[in-house]
Amino acid sequence: MADTLAPPEVRPVAPAPSGGRRVWRSELGRLLEVTALVGLVVTQPLLDVLGRSPDFFLFHRASPADVLLLVALIAIAPTVPVALFGAVSLCAGRVTRAVVHTLVVGLLLAALAVQVGRHTTPLRGVPLLLAAAVAGAVGAAAHRRWRAPERVLRLAAVGPAIFVGLFLFASPASAVVLPRGHAGAAGVAGAGVHPPVVMIVLDELPLVSLLGPDGRIDATRYPHFAELAAGSTWYRNATGVSGWTPYALPAMLTGRYPAEPVAPHYSQYPDNLFTALGGLYEIKAEESITRLCPPSRCEQAAAPQQGLGVLVRESGKLLRQVTAPVDIRVDPETSYRELTRAEAGLDAAEPVPADPKFRWDALNANQPARFTSFLAGLRPSPRPTLHFLHLLMPHAPWAYLPSRARYAAPEDLPNDGAGWVDLARQRHLAQLGYTDRLIGETLRTLRASGLYDQALVMVTADHGVSFLRDWQGRGMDAINHAADQVAWVPMFVKEPGQRTGRVDDRNWQHVDLLPTIADETHIRIPWRMDGRSAKQSPREGADKRFYDRPGEPVPITGGVPSPPATPAPDPLVGTRPGNRPAGGTATVANLAAFRAVDPANGDLPALVWGTLPASVPNGTKLAVAVNGTIGAVVPVVPPDKGGRRFAALLPDDRLFAAGTNRLDIYRVAADGALRRLTLS
Repeated sequence: MADTLAPPEVRPVAPAPSGGRRVWRSELGRLLEVTALVGLVVTQPLLDVLGRSPDFFLFHRASPADVLLLVALIAIAPTVPVALFGAVSLCAGRVTRAVVHTLVVGLLLAALAVQVGRHTTPLRGVPLLLAAAVAGAVGAAAHRRWRAPERVLRLAAVGPAIFVGLFLFASPASAVVLPRGHAGAAGVAGAGVHPPVVMIVLDELPLVSLLGPDGRIDATRYPHFAELAAGSTWYRNATGVSGWTPYALPAMLTGRYPAEPVAPHYSQYPDNLFTALGGLYEIKAEESITRLCPPSRCEQAAAPQQGLGVLVRESGKLLRQVTAPVDIRVDPETSYRELTRAEAGLDAAEPVPADPKFRWDALNANQPARFTSFLAGLRPSPRPTLHFLHLLMPHAPWAYLPSRARYAAPEDLPNDGAGWVDLARQRHLAQLGYTDRLIGETLRTLRASGLYDQALVMVTADHGVSFLRDWQGRGMDAINHAADQVAWVPMFVKEPGQRTGRVDDRNWQHVDLLPTIADETHIRIPWRMDGRSAKQSPREGADKRFYDRPGEPVPITGGVPSPPATPAPDPLVGTRPGNRPAGGTATVANLAAFRAVDPANGDLPALVWGTLPASVPNGTKLAVAVNGTIGAVVPVVPPDKGGRRFAALLPDDRLFAAGTNRLDIYRVAADGALRRLTLS
């Protein structure tokens, strides 16, 4: 019986992995854990911000290849240093490798805790950092003690690939990377004259910024806007439909209210002003943060593509904002600065009669490059032409004086809060003074070329901005508290042959723009529009629609806004204090700039900023003088993360001279006495 039993089966025993294989397998697992955490700390938040901001790529002239390379860098590059560090640590012992890995995990968990804490708790600054450090330490200890966190992190290593997929295929920015078809409907030409159309869309310009105390355009500060109003129809009750250009401008050029949060791109808005007029009109379009004109209708702007380097640099700034332990508005628009003519390598536009020059007769190298290209194209043509310019003026960053001189400013100056919001509005108005000069150049060029009388000329802004303390900006809080500054914008329409100005207070909304152009150019638009032409009777009712988010209209009411109260200039401004006793100190960040001023370059140290000792009380006045004349008086504001800071704008360029300039700052006592601060 026993002889008939089969011998027991002998199974081969798998050899135990060698020590080297175990080490590499362990290091691969650790790399997966780090990949997962880097994906949560860096890749996800950064791609989320950029995915919702297709205008970031459009403004920086990014090609699809540039965007794909940037996404690859965001997804891969942050993990590479950690991987190299891990590879180096292979030379160390097992315990050392484990300790180093635990430390890396703890730091990444702390960085993640900062972001989570900022969104879910009231903690900010040092308290948030301390809480995040505790959370990171606890997380690192749990990771070292138990296997479950290890397994979860290794499974989460697929996160970066998922985040990249969402960016490429599901975010609004996907239209920039993977554009779809763009066959838009062409308008139908009707009987009648098809005049040239000259359209300028300014950016972030509230109507109230242009108004004087009498409610009219302030002709003293803005003579060229006043000149434009004197020869056109001023729609004083005009409002934009959104505080965000990627929603506001497509609504203006399609005649439709914002419905979906999609990219301001021709593939998403195939039916727009450019396609409607493009069958009959030649299109000369200078867009900034949109690409609504398809390649089949017009060439892209002359400004050079800025390339991957700019995208990486600006994305790095965004990452610092995303990961900061304080409240910072994460807004890619802070990088949207118009390139100057000199920076873009463009020749100056041909001068026109009475062309005002910079005070030192320098070539106007500071002129925005796209404005230069736009101006050069304002010439009569046998074919009807649409001349379109969206200019990021007087949009922040604010860097221009009315004289056209530029000045430097730190990127971290607050725009809201006591003292700061007043400085922000002052800088905005100074840049608006420069914008007024650009309007004047446009009017002179149109008249010199013979286009002025023939053309339909339209000048407006896509939206405004609030400078109300605690509600500065363009979001819903600003709309709820200062709709008159965010929604109401200038709207001037000069019809062909119009000689005299008039005012129309109908309820204009910016979806009325395209229907009005269609009637003026005798073009029938082949799609349904929400707007109403100014050639028709006014819409009934005073209610208006505004969209902070597409598809979610917010009703706003009110009529033509009243100009805000203008603070009287301090009586010290313009005086010469002479010799005053010294008392106190201040640190001026750009003090060296006053030692070698070269106005011929078009740059002046017109913004003075620095810090004061903590002992200086809030509200203390500082008088800032250049070459013996006081140019600004500002209050000392409460300290912030930058310390007890101050900043003052010196908008009068006549204070400065070529060469060495003397800067003095005086502390103003309650009785008006001045004490000169020692500067360093």
